[in-house]
Amino acid sequence: MKLSELVKTVKRSKRLGRGEASGWGKTSGRGTKGQKARSGGAKGPYFEGGQTPLIRRVPKRGFRNIFKKRFIVVNVGTLDESFSEGEEVSIQSLIEKNIIKKRLPVKILGKGEMTKRLKIIANKFSKTAREKIMKAGGTVEETG
Repeated sequence: MKLSELVKTVKRSKRLGRGEASGWGKTSGRGTKGQKARSGGAKGPYFEGGQTPLIRRVPKRGFRNIFKKRFIVVNVGTLDESFSEGEEVSIQSLIEKNIIKKRLPVKILGKGEMTKRLKIIANKFSKTAREKIMKAGGTVEETG
């Protein structure tokens, strides 16, 4: 392919309302009269022809507690697979190994088996997770 063989591929915009000869004059492709022919005539996807919209017919339920402490949960089985014997597990090391994405409080849960001796630093531990880590010979450090 040569530079002289390149073809310009920019599509020109429709020039509406520029006379009948253009093919887009008079009504500018909007048809004749009616709501859709007028400016601002398009209704949103929620519009149901004037009947009460679904969002207003269905009652609201529940709420989100803004005071609830939310945790990223990590199971001991995941830690056992991802870390080697004697390693220190912290929030930073979990992010580096792509186990968690955000820097939020972490809670360690007891799903899975723990065979390696690890030093685990996290915000919270479940009772079973704490027992499994201690049983494997690891240590638990809770940061408020």
